[in-house]
Amino acid sequence: MKKIGIIAEYNPFHNGHKYQIDKIKEKYNDALIIICTSSSFTQRGDISILNKWEKTKSALNNGANIVLELPYIYSTQSSDTFAKYALKILNKLKIDELCFGSEDDDIEKILKVANTQINNKEFDNKVKEYLDNGINYPTALNSALKDLIQIEITKPNDLLAVSYIKEIIKNNYQIKPFIIKRTNDYHDKENNSNIVSASNIRERLLKKEDIKNKVPIDVYEILKNKQLENKYFELLKYKIISETNLNKYLDVDEGLSTRIKDKIQYSYNLEQLIQNIKTKRYTYNKISRMLNHILCSFTKEENNIKELEYIRILGFDSKGKDYLNKIKKEIQIPILNKYDTKKYKTLEIEKRVTDIYSLIYEDITKEEIQNKPIQTN
Repeated sequence: MKKIGIIAEYNPFHNGHKYQIDKIKEKYNDALIIICTSSSFTQRGDISILNKWEKTKSALNNGANIVLELPYIYSTQSSDTFAKYALKILNKLKIDELCFGSEDDDIEKILKVANTQINNKEFDNKVKEYLDNGINYPTALNSALKDLIQIEITKPNDLLAVSYIKEIIKNNYQIKPFIIKRTNDYHDKENNSNIVSASNIRERLLKKEDIKNKVPIDVYEILKNKQLENKYFELLKYKIISETNLNKYLDVDEGLSTRIKDKIQYSYNLEQLIQNIKTKRYTYNKISRMLNHILCSFTKEENNIKELEYIRILGFDSKGKDYLNKIKKEIQIPILNKYDTKKYKTLEIEKRVTDIYSLIYEDITKEEIQNKPIQTN
């Protein structure tokens, strides 16, 4: 039995995610599929329109066997940190392969880039040189790659793929990459196929457009009644105005706090605020994550939990349950059973973030504290 890992966000779960799971089962009909997913907010700092329990149900209903949580403290950070801790979790579950999508489907190119970033001594110096000239990190990284190996990585899934491969190489994980090529431009707003990006689906939902052929039927039944309006910006604005020291929050670099305080006065929604703060040095995604850390009171001091404190199982089916029972003594890290925020700092922060998510979007505080994994047949 092949154990295949997937790192996901499912914002929301759609036909492309179902296609990925189906392709795994097409290759390995006895595959055990283990998902590691972010919870209430995404890697870019966006609010998740499916809560963590809805994501879990969607994944299990569409072929996954086990769903694990990637804690907030790791899931709303750079692609390297996001990949690092998701792979730590999946490696504890002894996966054989990591399945991910790629625009290029060129493993040799991805390997070359990953090895350059890890092993080429000139790479870090080149990146620093570009950063010192006021260029943002993604552009500096690509400029250094172009100088050294005449390659650029610009597509979002290829960037994540490089982060995954770097972690596998650095930690000598016995995990093989399993790439599924993206066959069209999922982000194209005019794309009328039944497989489009999660952002495309969110835009359609906001415009009250039909998405029935874009997602599995069980996900459609959840989304058709969703109220996507939330109080994210209102609470964030209050936090920025009332907070005297924004510099303590993760990703708020020195000097940015004054800019944030100034721009909030002339911004009337989250998108406008991000665009007003954005500069040549600070990308949209960097600003979005930073604002989420302010909203959730995630400080630089709290960003010091470098080792996993536990593994949290959000759900499983009967096949997943059998596997968990078989390997639980080998995992060598606590599986979260009792919801003890005093014992685990990671969980204390997760609880706070869930409370904020519940305040601005939809209340899942009861399910969070009950900590009862979803079980399907």
